[in-house]
Amino acid sequence: MSDITAKMVADLRAKTGAGLVDCKKALIEANGNEDEAITILRKKGIASAAKKIRP
Repeated sequence: MSDITAKMVADLRAKTGAGLVDCKKALIEANGNEDEAITILRKKGIASAAKKIRP
């Protein structure tokens, strides 16, 4: 696993608008791959939106 830097988290946050913790978790899950982290955030965003719609 590569080291996740504050700059990597900030860059991902700027691109996606997601929270700092979510960005860091996505980068860790994606082993530092920014494109894969964006995909993970999108999937989690869709999942959380579905939870809000359904009771």
